[in-house]
Amino acid sequence: MARTMTFDLLARLEGQGQITLALEDGRVERAYLQVPALRGFEKFLVGRQAEYLPQLVSRINGFAPWAHHMAATKALDDLYKVEPPPAAKKVRELLHTIAIFDSHAFQIFYLAGPDLFLGPRTPKAERSFFALAARLDPELVKQVIGLRRELRGLLLLAGGKTINPVMGLPGGIAKPLTDKDQKRFQAAAAKALELALRTLELFKGLTLKDPEYMELLRSEAYTARTYYMGLVDAQGRLALYDGQIRIVDPEGREFAKFPARGYADQIGLHREPWSFCWFAFLKGVGWKGFQDGPDSGLLAVGPLARLNAAAGLSTPQAQAAYEEFFAALGRPAHSNLAVHWARAVEMVYAAERVQELASDPELIDPKVRALPTATPKEGCGAVEAPDGTVIHHYQTDERGVVTSARLLLPVEANQARLNLVVERAARAYFEGDGLERVILPLRGWGLSYA
Repeated sequence: MARTMTFDLLARLEGQGQITLALEDGRVERAYLQVPALRGFEKFLVGRQAEYLPQLVSRINGFAPWAHHMAATKALDDLYKVEPPPAAKKVRELLHTIAIFDSHAFQIFYLAGPDLFLGPRTPKAERSFFALAARLDPELVKQVIGLRRELRGLLLLAGGKTINPVMGLPGGIAKPLTDKDQKRFQAAAAKALELALRTLELFKGLTLKDPEYMELLRSEAYTARTYYMGLVDAQGRLALYDGQIRIVDPEGREFAKFPARGYADQIGLHREPWSFCWFAFLKGVGWKGFQDGPDSGLLAVGPLARLNAAAGLSTPQAQAAYEEFFAALGRPAHSNLAVHWARAVEMVYAAERVQELASDPELIDPKVRALPTATPKEGCGAVEAPDGTVIHHYQTDERGVVTSARLLLPVEANQARLNLVVERAARAYFEGDGLERVILPLRGWGLSYA
């Protein structure tokens, strides 16, 4: 007998979504991960003065306001053909990297942590941050909460607001940092690295030594061999704020590398009638439906994709963690559950990079803006959000009023892959009495939309 089941309350996920299962005699025939809300944020931008966009777009996603703020600010640099002073670029990267570190800590300890550290056998009603806090070292819990508060205070100090920053301007930032400010960032960076290394060891100690979790990590039900995309620097290493976009195929071979403006030549968008979300695919391969492998055009972004796409990491302790990650999982790593380990590796990189930037003497140079003089026409900017690559593309009239806006978001890049994995997990684990193991591969993959 055919019937459908819909689960529209998916807990501890970044964003919103629902899962619908098409069942035949109790077996899963199809599974759909659906974005149930109409997107339309791009339409809000048309008719606005371009300089206002960095503040407006930070409202798109409560998990990644800084990423959208920075992508918009970089798009304005391109729009007005103005190069920010070195101090401005370093302050931007510093704050952007702190925001990613903070989001990763929240994901690991608050959203995914109850699954990761309490284990899959713990009843779902007993999996929460409070239950996790009761099990962990009380000093570690205080460290997580205290450091997140301190980092958010620094975002407020330099960004004007913690959640919806106002510091980004075409050609620079609103105000310079002082010597006193720099010392605060340096002190926080040392604490961040301590927490990042502790988090990595905690992950390896509690999760990677759990046989059941490792069985799930290596399960074909949670595996998708897709293409991967992320920003890289001139040496091909991971970049979070600035760089070229690199795509590798399911074997790890470079498929494409291009600046932000080249995204439209590489990435197409497909629409399914059962979702309001676009499904991104590679134009050079084509849309082949929800299948993986080298002949599939599906791709992924986010922490796992960034490590797969990068040739390495530029900081020493993060590079060691990166090498350990691939030694254990193979390269590329294809399990959706590996995103949590990848996020822990990125926490180490982010903390080390914040240390480097916070110690740079140029960070407090008072020259933090170059005034734009060019007539605006078109601008494009890209950064890495916690959950993947964000690209903002604007077109304006000669007054700088937006006539067209296109935002490529992580949820679009990951949506097809996530549908594929949800269907595989549903077929492998669904028994008619719950959806817990079907939801599991979604945790750590953003479902936020605009």
